[in-house]
Amino acid sequence: MMGEVSALPRVALAPGVHIPRLIRGGWQLAGGHGPVDRSRALADMARFMDAGMDTVDGADIYTGVEALYGEFNQRRRAALQPPMRVHTKFVPDASDLTRVNAAYVRSIITRSLQRLGGERLDLVQFHWWDYAVPGMVDTALHLADLQREGLIDQIGGTNFDTAHTRQMLDAGVPLVSMQTQYSLLDRRPAHGLAALAASHGVQMLCYGTLAGGLLSQRWLGQSAPPADPGNRSVVKYRLIVDEFGGWDMFQALLQLLHGIALRHQVSLSAVAIAWVLDRPGVAAAIVGARYADQLDTTLQALRVQLQPQDRADIEALLAQAPGPQGEPYALERDRNGPHGRIMKYDLNKA
Repeated sequence: MMGEVSALPRVALAPGVHIPRLIRGGWQLAGGHGPVDRSRALADMARFMDAGMDTVDGADIYTGVEALYGEFNQRRRAALQPPMRVHTKFVPDASDLTRVNAAYVRSIITRSLQRLGGERLDLVQFHWWDYAVPGMVDTALHLADLQREGLIDQIGGTNFDTAHTRQMLDAGVPLVSMQTQYSLLDRRPAHGLAALAASHGVQMLCYGTLAGGLLSQRWLGQSAPPADPGNRSVVKYRLIVDEFGGWDMFQALLQLLHGIALRHQVSLSAVAIAWVLDRPGVAAAIVGARYADQLDTTLQALRVQLQPQDRADIEALLAQAPGPQGEPYALERDRNGPHGRIMKYDLNKA
């Protein structure tokens, strides 16, 4: 029955704030992954809600996504139904970093409020493109000022490394979460960020858990995708596969996951998500989806109990994978490298 939300395992993001361990990601609704059927997308949001995935991830720079979420929540409120919880982002354009001030921050946050149609943003996740440009900590503190005004409920970060996360925490920025890329293909948060976050009560919200759909049965035994498959996620995560150890190593991982999935009678993707949820410090996995086609498969992850032999087999294979190395998002910050060259740095203007 519409409006009845299923119970899913939840975790405390902050005192009085509980979120499901699976969050629906919104990047694929921004149009860079193929056409989006707006009516279907709105209808399928109710399916996620009814399944218990009542929290979504979005961003000010995801074209049209905040407005889409806002329209859905407007319909929910009109029907006297609880709205979705929306985690959005504050991502000042790279070309604007030198002029970001309190007024700039307020203007973007006000625009997000207007798009989402609420009086307060549930969670604002802050990103800063270039550590070499001063102002990162001051900007985060401007967000804290707006939090005290009541325009923002909680503040998080996104794509910060260990050292710069520490800088914000030391300055008194009240971070409750850090959104970071974390998957079987990309274990960079384990290199320091996870320990820092745990020591300060910062929860990790992890995206890329399925590597844009590459960590799925669909790719088992398949050749590598073309250089430009017309899907931004596949482009991005194909590069991560290269860092991981190449397509043959990736296929070995898929084969191993396939065997574990058969033993647990779930999908390969469910095992990949379960592995991330099993990592220390991970509050929730963000699973991107345009529609609800794979909803049941996604939910299978919550009933996977990885056994000691499963973990040992996975760790043995991962020990053979050379990368990615370094801190979270370090490769992506190099604008001259393959990961940085595919980024779009000025989407707020668009």
